[in-house]
Amino acid sequence: MKKLLFIRYKKSKSILEGGEQCSQKNYNILSKLLGEENIMTYYIHDEHKKKSFFSKFLGVYWMFRNYFFGINVKKVDEIIHLSLNFDYVFIDRSVFGIIAKKLRQSHYKGQIITFFHNIEKIYFASKIKKWLPWRPFVLKCVDINDRYSCLYSDKIIALNSRDDQELFSRYQRKADVLIPIAFKDSYSQEKYPERITQSKLKCLFFGAYFTPNNEGIFWFVKNVFPQVNISLTIVGKGMSQLKKKYSIPETIEVLSDVPDLKPYIEDADVMILPIFSGSGMKVKTCESLMYGKNILATSEAFEGYDLDYDKVGGLCNTKEEFIKRINDFAKNPQSVFNQYARQQFLENYSEEAVVGRFEKVLF
Repeated sequence: MKKLLFIRYKKSKSILEGGEQCSQKNYNILSKLLGEENIMTYYIHDEHKKKSFFSKFLGVYWMFRNYFFGINVKKVDEIIHLSLNFDYVFIDRSVFGIIAKKLRQSHYKGQIITFFHNIEKIYFASKIKKWLPWRPFVLKCVDINDRYSCLYSDKIIALNSRDDQELFSRYQRKADVLIPIAFKDSYSQEKYPERITQSKLKCLFFGAYFTPNNEGIFWFVKNVFPQVNISLTIVGKGMSQLKKKYSIPETIEVLSDVPDLKPYIEDADVMILPIFSGSGMKVKTCESLMYGKNILATSEAFEGYDLDYDKVGGLCNTKEEFIKRINDFAKNPQSVFNQYARQQFLENYSEEAVVGRFEKVLF
């Protein structure tokens, strides 16, 4: 059996964020195909180890040499040395494109596979405030690494056709295969919720404290929340900071770093996903589908998902559209368990549904 070196961003000590959930999916499927005993994981960053001020300073230094997200010459040399014992090197973020370049320059004889979680320049442009002085340097660095990933990888994987087209436009390279966001099914059960939505809709937004999430939910709170009769809960890693920087009414519950999202998702009538910027696909949309939830979301939140929006809940890009859909639920109660959403997850966005696409990459 062939062996694979899995290059991963970080070893998390707590809740996995969206990108790391996607990384875990990649690892799970590769383990199924090759056997876990034939995969070694190399972590670029370990959250269990505290970063010193000096290491942060070095990170800035390395960025100017196109090493980003904790990577440096020493770590690349370690990866090159390890790669001699592996048939594949799977680089689980295109911001590590410099690894692909250095592997190729070292005459590595195996296959280099890079997974694009986003078009990173677009992702970081939405993440970093425009007035920050280091923004241009970060964007240049991630752009160069995406280019390296395209130039030096044997195969590249993108999430959706939008990213695939963007790759070709920027770097003249098409993805070898498109593999959407997918989840290990952790919600399979004999009986699903039978209750119907309440007249005062219980709405949930979940996501980490992160610029597109923050701006999206604040837009909703400012423009939609005062116009409808709903209860709203916001849950996510670091979200306790939200009320410190944004005007969030006291009637809205904000919870940070909860150990398990499941009770909050199950309790909600409707998922609210007002995301307006970013790249790739939104993990929160896939997770909502897995739980069979009614979803009201923007085009960006639905990007990459092939769904009938009316059946899953509703496509809402304006305050008027959100208000109308919410009022429709209030007037016409529906099951809190959306069978269509759950079925779409099982058929298209579960780990089992995308195994065949990984087989094409490896074999």
